[in-house]
Amino acid sequence: MGISRYALNRRTFLRGMLGGTALSFALPPLEAMFAPNGDRLAHGAEIPKRFGVWFWGNGVRRAHWIPDGTGAAWMPRAELQPFVTAGVRDYVSPITGLEIKTATHPHHSGMTGIMTGARYFELGAVRDTIATTFAYPSIDQVVAERWAADPMTRAPYRSLEVGICRFRGTDEGTTFQHLSHNGPNNVNPSEYEPIRLFRRLFGMPLDAQKDVARASVLDAVKQEIDALKPRLSMTDRGRLEQHTASIRAIEMRLGTVGASCVRPGAPAEDYPEPSGQEPIAAKNAVMSDILATALACDLVRVFSVMFSTAGAGTVFWQVGAVNGIHQINHDERAMGAEPQPTVHAATTFTMEQLAYFLARLRNTAEGAGNMLDSCAILCTSELSEGFVHTNDEFPILIAGKAGGALRSGLHYRSPSRENTSKALLTVLRAIGDPRPSFGYLAGETNQVISDLLV
Repeated sequence: MGISRYALNRRTFLRGMLGGTALSFALPPLEAMFAPNGDRLAHGAEIPKRFGVWFWGNGVRRAHWIPDGTGAAWMPRAELQPFVTAGVRDYVSPITGLEIKTATHPHHSGMTGIMTGARYFELGAVRDTIATTFAYPSIDQVVAERWAADPMTRAPYRSLEVGICRFRGTDEGTTFQHLSHNGPNNVNPSEYEPIRLFRRLFGMPLDAQKDVARASVLDAVKQEIDALKPRLSMTDRGRLEQHTASIRAIEMRLGTVGASCVRPGAPAEDYPEPSGQEPIAAKNAVMSDILATALACDLVRVFSVMFSTAGAGTVFWQVGAVNGIHQINHDERAMGAEPQPTVHAATTFTMEQLAYFLARLRNTAEGAGNMLDSCAILCTSELSEGFVHTNDEFPILIAGKAGGALRSGLHYRSPSRENTSKALLTVLRAIGDPRPSFGYLAGETNQVISDLLV
């Protein structure tokens, strides 16, 4: 790696004006921001760690999920094969055999158990079931609160919440609709509109005038970009050009160049749904690209992605589904289709979307490695098997290396139905949180999965 001629702060912004609106443009990871060997930032600090949650609803099919073999020699079955195809298998650690110890009402117990290590807070009865909310902050907000209090880990955005498949759930409380919680009935709603997320992060105001919205944010900082290039190494010039090309491509996909401004409350028009079919893969791709860029620019270090909600009614038409996946979980078994081919295909499709996001991070250079090297991402659901509504054999993946604190690419198989909070405490320890335990009452544990920690 060549040595840049001068040093840049990791969180450097270029600033400009467009149509009377002040805009800022965050730079990608450049050599000039790191020590010569790429293992630290230029001023000596460690490369920042990132923490995230990637969630999908209704669980998996165990027969196609639980890998063969343990440790580094595990072999994926069909629902984990997308990680091999995407080239990120060695960044993903499946954890199997754990169970929610606070289980009483499957969807609700699984959701709050895996996100807080606690039982849900019951709000009352709804039809033939219950309505609940989180009794405690979700793990992403536990991390966000700690990092926001420290100038060394604080980022411009305290946390970022992203949604992919639109909510098609029920009136069973915030547990069924939201992932990130600060406490009971206190949620951090996910942003489901790519164009709004982009403008929020990269300086294009939602209430900008049409002439601003028709231009590119790159136009506002072109002069600063041109002045910066001669100071950079050849490698950094290439990375900067790649970054600006990526921003321009996202703008074009979102229609921010040559399109009118999308104001708050305006209906989504950038991703139409012909015949009611959600463009899930396309939306996941652009949201993944935006989030990966935000992480690379150090705009945020804590994030959550709600791919589909608990008890999701998402219609995975891409695999032939004509009904919501929650209902199909019940219907396919009732009709005698025990292998549940549609549920299996929908789960595989979902893992392909997660694999795209992880590959996007892996393909983003940072220092001597890549963005996924610095991440610790908890990937999970609220159930094990959707058709029997179980909270044992809980599906958990931990992706990333947490800056070298995690041993990635290992399959840990619990020998005794251990507490799912053990996985949560493991991730917290990997990102530097020294708390002695995590969870509450039956969900509390002081144990970690030592096999995964360096």
